[in-house]
Amino acid sequence: MISRHRMGNGCSIMAKSGTSDVEPLMDDYTDLWNGDFSKLDVAAESVAVYHEAAPDGVVHGRAGLESFIREFHSAFPDFEIVVDDWIWKEGVVMKEWTMTGTHEGEFNGIPPTGREIESRGMAKILFSDGTVQEDRLFYNPQIMVEQLGPPEE
Repeated sequence: MISRHRMGNGCSIMAKSGTSDVEPLMDDYTDLWNGDFSKLDVAAESVAVYHEAAPDGVVHGRAGLESFIREFHSAFPDFEIVVDDWIWKEGVVMKEWTMTGTHEGEFNGIPPTGREIESRGMAKILFSDGTVQEDRLFYNPQIMVEQLGPPEE
């Protein structure tokens, strides 16, 4: 059975009954992206994350994911992911998210601009045995490039 749950931020969650193990997993995974590296074990050792900003479009393994997230936080020290809504069924989570941050360090060869970014996207997350196995992020990277613009002189 699928049911809708209200989150504290006013958003709702569509979830199968008995989600007690899924909600903490998704909370921990979001916390990891938000810089809480004590939650790194939420990602499987062999996790694969498909992301436009990653070399060759994919990050392989837990250590690679940690490095990738640290790069984001180096470029955007106030980087934050907020989950707007999510739904899950049988080992798959579909999640809508909003990403924000201030560009204060080099990012993909772009020197710091001091500009704020905000971008929305979706993710398809596969999980089993209490860990994230795969994460496919879908968003328009051009929005971020346009928001960063050329460096100010």
